Amino acid sequence: MTENLTALASLIQEYNNEQINADQKIEIKYSEPMSRHTSFRIGGIADLYLIPQSMSSFVDLCGMVKKTGAKYYILGNGSNVLFADEGYAGAVISTANLCRISVDGNRVEAESGALLNLVCKAVRDHSLTGMEFAYGIPGSVGGAVFMNAGAYNKEIACVLKESTYLDMSDFSVHTITNAEHNFGYRESVYRSNNYLILSAVFELELGNKEVISDTMNDYMNRRISKQPLDYPSAGSIFKRYPGRYTSQMIDECGLKGYQIGGAQVSEKHAGFIINRGGATAEDVLALVDHIKKCVYDKFECKIECEVIQVK
Repeated sequence: MTENLTALASLIQEYNNEQINADQKIEIKYSEPMSRHTSFRIGGIADLYLIPQSMSSFVDLCGMVKKTGAKYYILGNGSNVLFADEGYAGAVISTANLCRISVDGNRVEAESGALLNLVCKAVRDHSLTGMEFAYGIPGSVGGAVFMNAGAYNKEIACVLKESTYLDMSDFSVHTITNAEHNFGYRESVYRSNNYLILSAVFELELGNKEVISDTMNDYMNRRISKQPLDYPSAGSIFKRYPGRYTSQMIDECGLKGYQIGGAQVSEKHAGFIINRGGATAEDVLALVDHIKKCVYDKFECKIECEVIQVK
C-alpha cells in the first residue's frame, strides 16, 4: 500500500477504538477482490475496502481521506461499474449501510446507499406514485442520481426534488434543487465535480396502491422476460443512440452470442454484455471495442459505453 493508504488505515483504526457504539465504526478489509462487490463479478484487488456503518461515520471517513490524500472511490451497489483486472490501488468506500429511507406525506428522503428497489417498495406501501419506472433498476440512490438513471421513458430527474452532497474540495455540505443538477441523458452535475452524494429527496403524488403495485410488477416482469438476469452483467452496456435503438443495431450486426474470453453479447438482449464465467475486464473492453467498430462500419453511428470504468 502507499504511504497515504497506510496512514488512512491507521486513522481508521484509531477512530474505531474511540467509538463506543458499533454503528459508528468503519469496517476495514485489506486486499479485497472487487469481483465480490460488482454485478459483473469482475475486478481485481482493492488495497482497502471500507464500510462505514452510518452517515456520520461516512462523513468522518471522508475527512480522514481528505487529510491523508488517499486515492478513493465511492461504490454504491456496483451495478454499473467495471473494475480493472489489476485492481484498485486505493480505498473503495462502500455506501451499503447508508440506507435509511423515510416517508413524510408525498416527500421521500433516502440516503445515498439505499437500494432503488427498496425505495420503490417504500413509496408503494405509502400509496405514492411516480417511481414505478425505477423498480428493477439494480442500483443505489446515489448511483441513480449521479447518472440520472432511467427506464420506460422516465428518469430520476422526473421525481427528484433535491439532493445533499459533501464537497470534498472544502469539506462543506450543500443541498441543491432539481434544476441545479443540470440533468441530461445519463448526466448530472455530479459527474464533473468532486461532490459526494449524501442523500436525495423525491417528491411524488398520491396514487392507488394496487395500481402502483401492478405497474411495478409489470415492469419487473418485462425485465425478466427481456433481459439476461441469470448471468452477471452491468446492465445495458451502451447509451441510447439518438433516433435509434442501440441494441437493435448490435443485433443487426449479427453480434448476439459473439464472445471474447468469458464476455459475451447476450443472446437474449444484444444491449447486454454478460459474464459467461471467468470474464475479465480486458475481455469486456475488447468486446466493447469490437461492437463499436461493427456498429460504426455498418451504420456509421458512434455508440458510447455507459458503464463506469474504475482503475
